Amino acid sequence: MTYLYQPGRMLAQVCFNTFGRLEVTGRECVPPYGPLIVVANHISYNDPPVLVPSIGRPLNFLGKKELFANPFKRFFMDGFRVHPVDREAAGVDAMRIAMRLLERDEAVTMFPEGRISPDHAMQKAKGGVAMLAMKTQAPILPVGIYGTEKFSERRMAFPLCRFHVNIGQPFTPPVLEGRVSRDVVNSVLEMIMTRVAALVPPEYQGVYAPRPVGAGRE
Repeated sequence: MTYLYQPGRMLAQVCFNTFGRLEVTGRECVPPYGPLIVVANHISYNDPPVLVPSIGRPLNFLGKKELFANPFKRFFMDGFRVHPVDREAAGVDAMRIAMRLLERDEAVTMFPEGRISPDHAMQKAKGGVAMLAMKTQAPILPVGIYGTEKFSERRMAFPLCRFHVNIGQPFTPPVLEGRVSRDVVNSVLEMIMTRVAALVPPEYQGVYAPRPVGAGRE
């Protein structure tokens, strides 16, 4: 059920461009069809609504099941293509739902950091997105978001500031044979997140800021 998505997308475009200044670069990089994993940094509750008018195709989101606690919230979440996941299921529930959506050639949005960054700089990501990408071989679309922390979700319709969505080139992880080790997962995750970090200003890059040659991550 996606009855709210298109009206919401049009309303967001009007609000973000009339009462604020949403600047989107790289729209031409978005594959128009086929499975797609949209990977973004997470600095504000405003990030998902800002992505909706920025990406030129419908997006699916994964949200904790507590967001569906009452009929009104469920109606709202269903209408905006948010799918409930059980956070206590160690990522299995989210993986199952995401794989099902990708099998239907849909776009799934992931925020691998798992929570909003308290200082707006990128935090260490979780490996689920790397596992999903390797299992499905779906293209990954890196997206950098910045400026959405300047306004609260309460005045989302009237941001009154400039904010940005920077879309990078899609890519796919290497095809691997046999058992995938934790080191391989971490390597693919690093590849994904450094591409996202390259799309935001240095002050937002956090733990994925460029390191000197030979230096590793903690």
